[in-house]
Amino acid sequence: MFLDMLFLKYKISCGFFIYNLALHRPTIFLTMTKLLEWLLGVSLIGVAWGLVTFDLLDLKFPPQYRELAWPMPVYLLVAFGCYSLATVGYRVAMFNDCEDAAKELQAQIKEAKEDLKKKGLKM
Repeated sequence: MFLDMLFLKYKISCGFFIYNLALHRPTIFLTMTKLLEWLLGVSLIGVAWGLVTFDLLDLKFPPQYRELAWPMPVYLLVAFGCYSLATVGYRVAMFNDCEDAAKELQAQIKEAKEDLKKKGLKM
């Protein structure tokens, strides 16, 4: 492991495999993307929901647990939608105005219009 970190600059990457030139051996390299993180989380929740709802492990839960677990995906979907709307609303409200960039853009538009008028374009 220490040698892998030491010779990090001598590695050639090709998809999921990295061939370490210094150690002359391939190494498996797998990164977890956000999509994989979300899929892993959703699948874990789905498995837990399925175990409780359909009593697959024969845990003999009271019927109240099954009644509570059955509509849980709908509740989670509604909660995710509310969270998404709140996040988008917050980020739109906190969006920074670039007044200097806006002034510079307006000046460039004015300059372009004057240049086009000099070239004979009527607006």
